[in-house]
Amino acid sequence: MLFQQPAESPYDLRFECFGFPTRIAWSFWLIAVVLGYDQSRWLDQQFGVASPGSIPLLMIWGGCILVSILIHELGHAFAFRRFGIESSILLYHFGGLAIPSSLRRGGRGIGFAGRLTPSQELIIALAGPALQIGVAILVCVLVRQLGYRVEMMGFLPTPLGQLSGEGDGEPLESAALFAGVNFFVLPSIMWGLMNLVPVLPLDGGKIAQSAIAIFGGNAQQAYWLSVITAAIIALYAFNTGQTFLGIFFIWMAIDNYQATQMGRWN
Repeated sequence: MLFQQPAESPYDLRFECFGFPTRIAWSFWLIAVVLGYDQSRWLDQQFGVASPGSIPLLMIWGGCILVSILIHELGHAFAFRRFGIESSILLYHFGGLAIPSSLRRGGRGIGFAGRLTPSQELIIALAGPALQIGVAILVCVLVRQLGYRVEMMGFLPTPLGQLSGEGDGEPLESAALFAGVNFFVLPSIMWGLMNLVPVLPLDGGKIAQSAIAIFGGNAQQAYWLSVITAAIIALYAFNTGQTFLGIFFIWMAIDNYQATQMGRWN
């Protein structure tokens, strides 16, 4: 499957974060380098002799992406814990996963037979992107309060683009500081928003699936919603020259269509 968990490797990094066992697969760093290479080179050229170099900037990118996606998965993990379920965190080539592992002793909020209710599942799915976007906006606000601007936020549409502070803030003159702020904020918001698209297995797809269940629908309807939405986004991506994004959503459209044919929704 497209989002299948990678096998464990001796090259994986393991630690605990707020009591959650966390594993970073080696493939996470590979994709981080691929996604950050052009951004790092661009920033290196913008700062010229004042830049520490594209490799140090790429390392800053990797650190920012790590923190951003970890925050996202912590949102899910804390929501699981709120409903009495412990979980572990995995960061890998397609982002991250918060994987429920066990029922906490004395846990509350669990529905019948230990299953989460659709409302609880909706909250858990929403918690990840909400925390990720919320922390990014908080960083923007703090930077603006210090009198500076987050210039790469200007790439986002209104009202989020207004958080850049363009026109009433000073530019961050340090290349490393510019990278640390912008490489965290922009991907955090973009990743969080993309995860809210109603396509399974993205968080937005899980939110839609829970909402459909709340109103008496079934999982097959959520899969068909995913197929249609993913196909529309893929067409838009191809028409605007975003080939990688188009392939990504075509893949998800096919996976969800196969789910409707295989009865995976039963």
